[in-house]
Amino acid sequence: MRRTAPEKSAPRLSPRLPVDVALLKPGLRLAVALSGGADSVALLRSLAQQSRELGLVLHAAHLHHGLRGDEADGDLEFARSLAAELKLPFHEAHVDTAAESQPAPAKPGESIEEAARRLRYAWFRQLLASGELDAIATAHSRDDQAETVCAKFLRGAWTEGLGGIHPVLEFPEGRILRPLLPATRIEIEAYLNAIGQSWREDSSNRQLIYTRNRIRHELLPQLETWNPQLRDHLAQMSALARDEEAWWQDELARVAPQILMPGRPVRGGGRAAADGLAIDVTRLAALAPAMQRRLLRHAASQLGAPLDFPSTEALRGLALDGRAGQKRELAQGLLAERTPRELRMTVGPVSASTAVEPGLRFPVEVPGEILAPVFGLCLKIETSVSSAPPRTATLRNWRPGDRVTLRHSSGPRKVKEVLERLRVTGTARTLWPVLELDGRIAWMQGVELEPEHGINIVATHLD
Repeated sequence: MRRTAPEKSAPRLSPRLPVDVALLKPGLRLAVALSGGADSVALLRSLAQQSRELGLVLHAAHLHHGLRGDEADGDLEFARSLAAELKLPFHEAHVDTAAESQPAPAKPGESIEEAARRLRYAWFRQLLASGELDAIATAHSRDDQAETVCAKFLRGAWTEGLGGIHPVLEFPEGRILRPLLPATRIEIEAYLNAIGQSWREDSSNRQLIYTRNRIRHELLPQLETWNPQLRDHLAQMSALARDEEAWWQDELARVAPQILMPGRPVRGGGRAAADGLAIDVTRLAALAPAMQRRLLRHAASQLGAPLDFPSTEALRGLALDGRAGQKRELAQGLLAERTPRELRMTVGPVSASTAVEPGLRFPVEVPGEILAPVFGLCLKIETSVSSAPPRTATLRNWRPGDRVTLRHSSGPRKVKEVLERLRVTGTARTLWPVLELDGRIAWMQGVELEPEHGINIVATHLD
């Protein structure tokens, strides 16, 4: 859908859009990721307007995701025409996002949004690796930042997650820059209207089945009735979180070598090579709780076992208050053992006793919808029979003995076998969600089941 700006009035001073020009160095060969939407069009026009004074070598780049049919074709043509109008080199590519999102033996399924983002950034890295570009600019705005921080908070992110969208993203091939973060959506559209520049509207941005759209169109407007400055506060929170996270990383690099030790101690001093890491519990106890948590999470991440808050607190309790000989096995496969002086951590296979955590059960009215951050998804259940009596389904993690009937299969299969085929391991395996309806599993993440009569289930992953 094309959005047309009002006709230009009498000549006046050229408007300027708030852009973080500190990210843009003279001589930078920069491609703007041009979707055709207001944000990316405004960024391209603004940088083209300033390219001579900034010393930029400007390009435009558009990825056709293979979604939305004629509308997406129109977006590509619009982007191509705008680049030609501005006399800029234009890069384009096509991908099949829907096909890429489907599960395969080597990977579990993704949401359309996850697959689109993965493909988009993979293409950006290919462009950077070609040697034609030094960086790519995406048009994330201040409103996008607020929505991202809100989504991260709903998912239970740690403080580093509340940093939201970073102004600079480093890849081995080059950098992704976000110079439009200072600008609000109102400022962006006002700028386009002032210069008489049209843009494209993505119809999917109004569909409330997507979590980000629900945050944008429902949640944030409702919260703004309590505080009209909410978006600014969320964006400010992200800046604070990023700066504090940078400080914490420096502090962690200083303290961790003093407390984290590889292998096992040997008689007479020194340490023998062994799997895992150990923490000196006496030194750990002398630190503030914030640093204790950071060290425990850092140690676990070094072993490939990211910790959530309950697991972190369980380890902290074992380290500070546990007795020698006590052990703890966590769902991520992390094994912890308390000795008289150390907390030793290794990672092993997930045992049957911790393969599934009990108690994750969420009732869902049919028809109805549920937002489940613990599973990272929103589930919507629709029914085609308006006169059907209301029912209640249960969204939960799978349990040993669960069986599902895959579409076009000859009979039911164990969920455990399906997860093995999908090669799902670790925490993802532990929290793999299913929907139980009338005593049988009607939906399972990552696979297509035989449909329930009159029932349509739509799952959307949280951004």
